[in-house]
Order: sequence, then C-alpha cells, then structure tokens
Amino acid sequence: MVREISQKKQAFRAKLEHLLDTYSSALVCEVDMVGSKQMQTVRQKLRGKGVLLMGKNTIIRKVLREYKEKNSKVDKLMNLMYGNVGIVFTNNDLSEVRKIILDIKVPAPARVNAIAPSDCFVPAGPTGLDPGQTSFFQALNIATKIVKGTIEIINQVHLIKVGDKINPSMVSLLSKLDIKPFFFGVKVLHVYEDGSVYEAKVLDLKEEDLLAKFMSGVQKLAAISLKIGVPNAATVPHSVARGFRNLIAISLATEITFKQAQAFKDFLANPGAFASAGGAGGSGGAEKKEAKKEEKKEEKKEESEGDMGFSLFD
Repeated sequence: MVREISQKKQAFRAKLEHLLDTYSSALVCEVDMVGSKQMQTVRQKLRGKGVLLMGKNTIIRKVLREYKEKNSKVDKLMNLMYGNVGIVFTNNDLSEVRKIILDIKVPAPARVNAIAPSDCFVPAGPTGLDPGQTSFFQALNIATKIVKGTIEIINQVHLIKVGDKINPSMVSLLSKLDIKPFFFGVKVLHVYEDGSVYEAKVLDLKEEDLLAKFMSGVQKLAAISLKIGVPNAATVPHSVARGFRNLIAISLATEITFKQAQAFKDFLANPGAFASAGGAGGSGGAEKKEAKKEEKKEEKKEESEGDMGFSLFD
C-alpha cells in the first residue's frame, strides 16, 4: 500500500513538472460545490485548449518548491495553493479559456447554513399550493392572496441576499416552489502568466478600457507636473497652448503681429464685418430657396394650363 501511494505521488510529480515545462500560463480555479460529473464536463470542454490538474495542495506546493530551483517564477503560483483549488494550464488565449470554464454551470437548490453566492428572488404569481399553507408564507412576511383555491404571491420577494446565511425556512419555501436559485460552477480566481500573478477580473478589461485608464493617468500626471512646474511629455501640449495664448494676448495689446494673431486683430477692429458676412451668406441662401420655390410653382402652373387646353374630342 505504501509503495502504491509512493508511485502515485511520483506520477503526480512527473505530471505537474511536465505541465510546468509545457505551459507558460495557468488559471487558478476554485471548485467549491462542484460535482464530479461537472468536473468531467470541464475537462472535456478544455481538450485541446488546456489541462485541468487537481491534487492535494501540500503535494503541489512541495513539487513547486522543488521546481523553483529550475524556474524561480513558480514561487508566486505556489502562494495561491490554498483552499479547494485546481490549476488549468494553457498556452491559448486566457480570456477564451476562462469563458469556457465559466460557461459550464448547473442549477442547484439552496442548502441550509450555506452562504448565498447570489441574490434570490421569489416571483409574484400563483404558487400552486393549497390555502392551508398560508401561515407558512406569513411566517416569512410574504404577502399572499387566495385565487381560485390556490395561494398567489402578490409582489416579487427578495428572499435571499448575496452573502446571507440560508436558514431552513428559506430552503423549505424554495423547495415547495421548486425553485433552484443558485448556479454552481468552477470559479477562476487568479491568473498566472509567465511569472506574473493577477486577479482574473483583469481579463474582463477591453482595449478601450485600458486606453481610457492610461489617458486618465496621463491627465493626472500632466496636472501634477504643471502644478509643480516639472515639464515632461505629458505637459508639452498644455505648455504650447498656454504659450500660444500668451503670444496672442501680447499681440493684441501691442503693435506686434504675426499670421496667427492677425485674424483676432481683424475681428476686434471690425466685428461688424464678420457679422454682416455671416448674415449675407444666410440671406443669400434663403433667397436661393425662395427662387427655387417660385420656379417650381411656375412649372406646375404651365403644366396645368397645358392640360386644360387639351381636348379628348379634337
């Protein structure tokens, strides 16, 4: 028996080391409340895209600790091996592999003393239960009425909030209504990518989100640099714009002029010229429209007169 256990450990060690040599990325997944059949489905969906490895955390950490001499980057992966977790090794697109894993979910009933992973709502409408069970709903402060010999819930009820501890009354009600409020599946917690570790939610960020965050950082850097008077690449556009405004102000206050400032000087010297030019353009456009309307009216008039002069008996 001892020899058999030792052989299994050696085989597991060889498999893990082979995966570490073959793949540069991995997803650390939590498998709480996930059945063996569901795990098998995950393995099938990942064929050709990744490999799911499950094992005792103590053995995995030991292998990683020894493998660290060969590749020191796995030290960060070793620190994640706590709890009911597994590792999905892959060289494919991490977002695609994560989506495959998260899409495999199964409905599950509420369990007593379990922590709700999501909100649970009981919809309004008929329940199919007989009026003798009205007191059960009253104990849960759920408003009901009797319609055609059955209990009907008046308004939608927020029965369980995410993070709440589920009590027996909640489980009994959901069981009577045949409601399976939760969906359980493999959760992707962290990403290991060539020695770097970050939370899996980073994979949800799109290129537009990254660009927006980068631009927000550039704006903050420019604001701080301008305030403390330290020039850099982020402050150049603002410094140039500020310098141009100062040159325009000096040109307007003095006899000094240059090409870009001349338009401002002309406007201040004769603002009515710019206003009349805009008004003339507008009135000219209106006159053209009126002329076109008159031409159409004349054409219609000529056509109608021609029709009246035509006789079917000529």
